[in-house]
Amino acid sequence: MAGSGEVYERKDGKWAFRVKASNGQVVATDGSQGYSDKASATSTLTKLLAGEYDGPVNVVDG
Repeated sequence: MAGSGEVYERKDGKWAFRVKASNGQVVATDGSQGYSDKASATSTLTKLLAGEYDGPVNVVDG
């Protein structure tokens, strides 16, 4: 079974998303930036899950 995405409204009124693995573990979030509307959060999550972000992976020193 594949993972899934969830869009939800935070307590501060902003919209956010999280991606869960098939075991229910959260593996990604919106980085707590939040979105002003549900449609923006849903759009970004949909693109993420569809693999539309085709860019390089950059490793940064932390």
